[in-house]
Amino acid sequence: MKPCAFEYFNPQSVEEAIELLDRYGDEGKIIAGGQSLVPMMNFRLARPEILIDINGIKELEYIKTETDELVIGALTRERDIEQSPLVVEKWPILSKGISFIGHSAIRNRGTIGGSLVHADPSAEIPTSLYALNGNVKVVGPSGEKILEPEEFFMTYLTTSLEPSDLLVEVRIPALPEKMGWSFGELSRRSGDFAIVAVGILLFTETAGVCREARISMGGVAPTPVRAEEAEALLAGQKITETLIAEAAQQAAEETDTESDYHASAEYRMDMARVFVKSGLQEAWNMVNGGR
Repeated sequence: MKPCAFEYFNPQSVEEAIELLDRYGDEGKIIAGGQSLVPMMNFRLARPEILIDINGIKELEYIKTETDELVIGALTRERDIEQSPLVVEKWPILSKGISFIGHSAIRNRGTIGGSLVHADPSAEIPTSLYALNGNVKVVGPSGEKILEPEEFFMTYLTTSLEPSDLLVEVRIPALPEKMGWSFGELSRRSGDFAIVAVGILLFTETAGVCREARISMGGVAPTPVRAEEAEALLAGQKITETLIAEAAQQAAEETDTESDYHASAEYRMDMARVFVKSGLQEAWNMVNGGR
């Protein structure tokens, strides 16, 4: 199938894009990489009357640091982030998570902003953002605002963006050098959408004591979620295999899974437990020098 007829605009600045969004409201739709929107338009699941192509806004393509924060423009391609030496060295969990997205041709076109705005609850970039305590900068006619993931993601494929808002930037705090991390996911085939995705960060003190744990899970609720009770179970404790198993079980109990044609709710919950357990073991081995 082919998309319905639409009017096309190609703004060259953030201000021009926002003016178009404000003018056309719900009738307007932003297109960047197009990896989600174009298939939906071709199947006529999405029928925007106005298409606003922001690929000409080069000011939204960058990867840099500001006061130790990682700052990424919304139009930056997923492949560029995945292969960025800065990201690989300082925020490796983000690079690893992105490597699971589709295939290289998709990552060459897909953008970090597009993945976040699409708000698929099993997507790798939103799941990583939760683990990294990142936030997003949104600009609209009334100015800019900074949103935490919990403020940005509402439910399946839904964010808190107003029709005239444009996501322009992603900011991720610095991570300590002494850390372990893991990102893993379950999918039917390589490149398929994740059934369950899990991102983990472990920060330790001396004598093998966990100072802080972050467990982010995708595909187990209407949005990605942090397993906060499981994290609390680990914090301040000496890491052991028994504690890891207890935390994994607790994380599974914090899911809000539903059945669909990919997997049953029970299967998703059990796979969350399995992937949290293996992820915690991997992160702990990393921070513990491979032992």
